[in-house]
Amino acid sequence: MIPPIGHPLAKQSPDGDEPMPTSDVAIAAAPDGTLLVEPPHLMKRTLADILMGIASDTTRERVSVADLLAAMQDRAFGALMLIFAMPNAIPTPPGTSAILGAPLVFLAAQLAFGRKPWLPGIIANRSMSRSDFAAMIARAAPWITRAERLLRPRLVAIARPPAEYAIGAICLLMATILILPIPLGNMLPALSICLFSLGLLERDGVWVIAGVLSSIVSTIVVSGVIYAMIKTVIFLLSNVFA
Repeated sequence: MIPPIGHPLAKQSPDGDEPMPTSDVAIAAAPDGTLLVEPPHLMKRTLADILMGIASDTTRERVSVADLLAAMQDRAFGALMLIFAMPNAIPTPPGTSAILGAPLVFLAAQLAFGRKPWLPGIIANRSMSRSDFAAMIARAAPWITRAERLLRPRLVAIARPPAEYAIGAICLLMATILILPIPLGNMLPALSICLFSLGLLERDGVWVIAGVLSSIVSTIVVSGVIYAMIKTVIFLLSNVFA
């Protein structure tokens, strides 16, 4: 929106008739008609924008976990947990959950205990080629964009401390299940963590509630699978030693 003639932020054209947009500020109109001015580098970028920016950065050959942690800044918990959980929510090659699950355990534990996001060097220095990262983001970005359009601050009390610590505890349980070699033990827990992460990104309690419900379903399904595995092992052993 171009500020009116005479506004201190308006730049006059050479003939003095038309205001010209200023290039060093971003201007928007609030609902009451007042002008909101914000430098572009302070404008909030969406998670999809940040990830696509990293993926399209041709100056780097590889993308490390530390790079993502630095880029996410104050949204590190929600953003990083979403990044690590999302690949596990879709069919992936065997072993993926073990690799991506370890950062989730660390992040969820820190969230549960109210710590700032930090990862040990052995995890933070892990990296993948930029081309592989770009391919992954190309698949995930449309879904992230659609989800972000649905996010807005709602039921904020259950999406910020101290309720945030409970979210971290549940995510820690889901992350622990995710890294274990349990059939069907990665997709549902990963989905739960994704829902929690989206809720944390914009303090949207509706998505947090969806994460709680998904976690309950995940726990029931995984418990059923473990029970069936134990019964199968007992049956086989009883036949062997009968």
